[in-house]
Amino acid sequence: MRISERVSTGLKLFLGIWMSGVLVAAFLYAPPALGLGEASRVIYFHIPVAWVAVLAFLVSMVSAIQYLRTRETTYDDRANVAAQLGFLFCLLATVTGSIFARITWGSFWNWDPRETSIFILLLIYAAYFALRTAVEDDERRARLAAVYSIIAFLTVPFLVFVVPRIYFSLHPEAAFLSKTGGLTMNRKMLQVFLGSLAGFTGIFVWLYRLQLSITRWQHRLFYKEE
Repeated sequence: MRISERVSTGLKLFLGIWMSGVLVAAFLYAPPALGLGEASRVIYFHIPVAWVAVLAFLVSMVSAIQYLRTRETTYDDRANVAAQLGFLFCLLATVTGSIFARITWGSFWNWDPRETSIFILLLIYAAYFALRTAVEDDERRARLAAVYSIIAFLTVPFLVFVVPRIYFSLHPEAAFLSKTGGLTMNRKMLQVFLGSLAGFTGIFVWLYRLQLSITRWQHRLFYKEE
């Protein structure tokens, strides 16, 4: 086994152990948040996956800009893969948020501003994938998708950070955020939260590299068949 493969295997093993530790700590080490009880443990997963979704959409937009500048298909692949993972993590954020809503409000879906805005975001990126499948010409598809990716990301900060704060929301922030936006978690809660944030970011990097590798092999097989 080559050194690079050993390092890669070691990092994957470390990531698996890290996330196992986060899972255990979220339920056995960190105390429940005041006013939210045991339901607050969902937030150790909900916020990190939402963060990764935003990060992935940002990577997609940056890669799209690079494609328009260089016209290199590698950047189109990166934009597409990042958008796919962003959609996946956005969906996970929706599911974990719905679980929290069921526990605290008695219903999985309440059309709360945060729920509504994330639903709209899912629709926006679903349209991105629909666009990619609707255009057959590779170069035209990549160009249109790049432009759409840039425009789509412009809605992300607005839908994720602005809209939920403009309108009244059932979403609980007081247990974790001060009025100035600073974290109010105690030491144990903050440790688990940051550990989860780092772990899910690592999962995104691993999945991103893995999917890019799969995409490249698909291209090679396609061109061989031609």
